[in-house]
Amino acid sequence: MKNNISWRAVVIVATIVLCVFGIIGVPKSGAELKQNFSKNIRLGLDLKGGTHLVMQVQVQDAVKADAEQTADRLKEDLRKQAITYGGMDVNEVSRVEDANKVAISIKGIPSTQSSSFRSLVSERYPTYILTAQNSTDYTMQLKPTDLLDLESDTVKRAIDTIGNRIDELGLAEKSVQPYGQSSSTFQILIQLPGVDDPARAKELIGTAAVLEICDVKDGPYASREEGLAKHGGILPLGTKLARAKPRGSGDVEQWYLLGKTPVVNGAEMRNARAGQDEFRKWETSFTLSQDGGRRFGRYTEANIGNRLAVVLDNQIVSVATIQARIEDSGRITGLGSEDEAVDLSRYLRSGSLPARVITNEERSIGPSLGADSIHQGIVAGIAGLLAVIVAMLVYYKRAGVNAVLALILNTVVLLAAVSYFHAVLTLPGIAGIILTIGMAVDSNVLIFERIREELRGGKSVIAAVDAGFGKAWWTIVDTHVTTVVSCAFLFLFGEGPVRGFAVTLVIGLVANVFTAVFVSRTIFDYELAGRRQLQELSI
Repeated sequence: MKNNISWRAVVIVATIVLCVFGIIGVPKSGAELKQNFSKNIRLGLDLKGGTHLVMQVQVQDAVKADAEQTADRLKEDLRKQAITYGGMDVNEVSRVEDANKVAISIKGIPSTQSSSFRSLVSERYPTYILTAQNSTDYTMQLKPTDLLDLESDTVKRAIDTIGNRIDELGLAEKSVQPYGQSSSTFQILIQLPGVDDPARAKELIGTAAVLEICDVKDGPYASREEGLAKHGGILPLGTKLARAKPRGSGDVEQWYLLGKTPVVNGAEMRNARAGQDEFRKWETSFTLSQDGGRRFGRYTEANIGNRLAVVLDNQIVSVATIQARIEDSGRITGLGSEDEAVDLSRYLRSGSLPARVITNEERSIGPSLGADSIHQGIVAGIAGLLAVIVAMLVYYKRAGVNAVLALILNTVVLLAAVSYFHAVLTLPGIAGIILTIGMAVDSNVLIFERIREELRGGKSVIAAVDAGFGKAWWTIVDTHVTTVVSCAFLFLFGEGPVRGFAVTLVIGLVANVFTAVFVSRTIFDYELAGRRQLQELSI
């Protein structure tokens, strides 16, 4: 019995030490203790204050990009099958509501080749509907189901990318989730607790960061018009004009003719970091995926002496001459500042946004309301805790001390779990903690009342304690499982604060099973060890 109690005591002490370390660390002073507590127990927007943003994903950009890629593939397929056409373009759409109006227009298909053209589209492009405008002209549009899938996927990818970018800022307590009653609004709610520079956060979130490394065909030109004029007003097939990003107010405008299809793009980036070269100028080094590295290596080996341009959001960041074969890593040089190098590395690590996002709503929330909520929540929690302690001590006498110790440890374990899991404590989370106090007491009441029944039935103290804990165990499990299931539904279908409440309550319930059964039973066994002739129990 004593050996059994000893190892259980070691488990309890180790748990307490781990919990205290998770909450306050190893403070060297009172000020550091407070600082560690504030750092480890992360507060949500409703308690800490911060920035509240509602942004809309411009899904029409993704639909247009898909149509342009489809048009490029279609041109190649028509060339391979010797089907002639007069022209092909994708219409411009500026509003989210008009995403379903994006269409590919194909003109000048000879009537003698219309059957082959229709068969090609039907076989190679099953997600598009082909509609004849007349005997030679056609339009292609995404099918409604495929359009909905693309729009939904665009919003999900935007949420993931924005979340990754905010993580790069070190905001572990951020919240990024769909917003609005209807999914057709394509809005995202972003909450950034404690952000003191919302303008910089908005800039980092909203930059599309579409990165491409393209071959330079010609340039530089002093203007876009000069570039067009040099080629007779019509760009060569498979090329585009891009402007170099100015480095200062005195920089001369420069344009380059680039290959339209990038050698590698941002999706093939695996890692990136900011640094300085041998001349102390800022740069961003990057690492490519295995497949991208092989392709980049083949291209650079075959094009030594030619130029490459790094293009970010249709602006040329740098132009460099290929001096040797480059495989899985490279450097983007000529960046103007540390912030530019750091931001570029963040964009590459977090990925490109699938479409632009615009800010529909922005609110800065001060911490004063949060301070009041914290104060009132703490007052309510302490009042409830004291009331429960008094009731347990009065009603269960000395055995009530077990419940009080288990209750205090339950709160400590809950706060430690919030710290270790990097969860965010919100006002509903505080409500979950207070509710957990009631659930913890309920478990102790079940155990104590079962022990009382066994004592009334004539069993000895030791046997009554054994039977009380044994028979109450399954009742405790049943009550906790039903509550956890309810919390699972709250987490799956709720948003923000509702999820915070569910998470806090589940953590408290798990901690309660440990404290009410394991810890309380250890305390009882310690009191009864070596006193098997005890005839009465203070309960």
